[in-house]
Amino acid sequence: MKQTVLTLLLVTISWIANGRGDVNYEHKAVQKTLEKSCNLINPRVCELELPAQYAADIDGKFFNVSCDNTDAEIKYMYIGRVNSCRAGGCSMPSALSQGGESEYFDYLMVFNARCEVMMVKVFNYQATHGHEVTAKGWLKQFIGYNPNDNNLEVGKTIDSISGATISVNGITDDIKNKTQIIGEVINLSSMQTSSGY
Repeated sequence: MKQTVLTLLLVTISWIANGRGDVNYEHKAVQKTLEKSCNLINPRVCELELPAQYAADIDGKFFNVSCDNTDAEIKYMYIGRVNSCRAGGCSMPSALSQGGESEYFDYLMVFNARCEVMMVKVFNYQATHGHEVTAKGWLKQFIGYNPNDNNLEVGKTIDSISGATISVNGITDDIKNKTQIIGEVINLSSMQTSSGY
């Protein structure tokens, strides 16, 4: 009981001191990931403007990625936020539906020209439970996922994690959704280009 109260107090103080704030798209981990983990030389990002039907429902941003590597496969990046537990605990699957402030984590994923996921990294974990989803080994399961693949399901193609159910389901659903969106946007863009728009 004392530990739970202390954890709640620390989380509350952190939110008051730092504020929940918006996603930090210029977080130092983003540039470091592109340079070190993705081996990009002089990486540059430019926000990808989405059609109106997509933009309203996204708690994040898509980017075009360019660099000095002539053989670089990475072409797009998404940075976004996933709400995990409700502040105060994760004891029920419906915790988020009960209102109140949610805990969260921010993550990025990079795609190649075919909109296949090449890497996923959680870089700002602000939740008291479920931190196992930040493990590189677990996140590797998403590599290769693409907009034409409907086979992304926790417990079947994605390992579930005891004690991190909400975080696992949250990031899996978000990756599935954002991969579908980038696929549709890039497909729409290439159709408009080939039609002369």
